[in-house]
Amino acid sequence: MKIVVIETMGKVQKAIFGNVLEALKACGIYGKVEVVSDLGTILKYGVKSAPALVINGIIMFAGKSRSTEEIINLIQQNISNIT
Repeated sequence: MKIVVIETMGKVQKAIFGNVLEALKACGIYGKVEVVSDLGTILKYGVKSAPALVINGIIMFAGKSRSTEEIINLIQQNISNIT
């Protein structure tokens, strides 16, 4: 499973990364989480604004910080697409 957290530099990044890790664990999804902040790589994922979460090529969210609970809900709604 390819899990990518897309973020730009700033205070929000640590919170988003932590929220993503907690949400993945709560959903029983395990794997290496890659953090991407390079603009060229971000554009290759089709993400136009950060922060974002991409799992197996599917953008879970982009452009807005999300709580752990919101990320859990997004993952659960899309679990059949990402596994």
